[in-house]
Amino acid sequence: MSSQSEIAPSVLDVVPVMPVVVLDSLAHAVPVARALVAGGLPAIELTLRTPVALDAIRAIASEVPEILIGAGTITTPGQAKEALDAGAQFLVSPGTTRQLLHAMQDTGLPFLPGTATVSEVLAALEAGITDMKFFPAAASGGTAYLKAIASPVPAARFCPTGGITPASAASYLALPNVGCIGGSWITPADALAAGDWDTVTRLAAEAAALGA
Repeated sequence: MSSQSEIAPSVLDVVPVMPVVVLDSLAHAVPVARALVAGGLPAIELTLRTPVALDAIRAIASEVPEILIGAGTITTPGQAKEALDAGAQFLVSPGTTRQLLHAMQDTGLPFLPGTATVSEVLAALEAGITDMKFFPAAASGGTAYLKAIASPVPAARFCPTGGITPASAASYLALPNVGCIGGSWITPADALAAGDWDTVTRLAAEAAALGA
């Protein structure tokens, strides 16, 4: 897909751990983005799982331009367009249908289509897409699965997400077909609720160090 090849670097190469963030309060959007940047992770996948998500993307895109802001949990074609209009710079889906794939392509943004089987990986490759999400990673075979498919589908590169912890992160990042991993532990719900941005910055710094 041309829009992916024109983006340098790839979304997979921006940070070793992509923070996967669920926001319940719009007031937390800008502070959490700034905390991630301060910790050395200038990228965020903000999931479209709450009513404030699109407004949060708008706020971050406007007020924290130094962060790469993506929209996650894209599950319908309409959401892809809404995320684009809100200022998202990349898209991530938990799974992929032909209609959803076309809608994400139509935005012109780089995106990571969700895959969990070899057939889904091959379908993405046939569409010219080499950067993908592997979800749910731990439940779908984890590092053993990714090792097993590296030889038959070497062109595919992944951002495994789902069930990855600080303890297992390094084993994923050591794989040749993994560009980055998705992690929700960097922005724990209790820290967000308390406005504890120092904790977010500390966890971001620890995650950033995994790529050293």
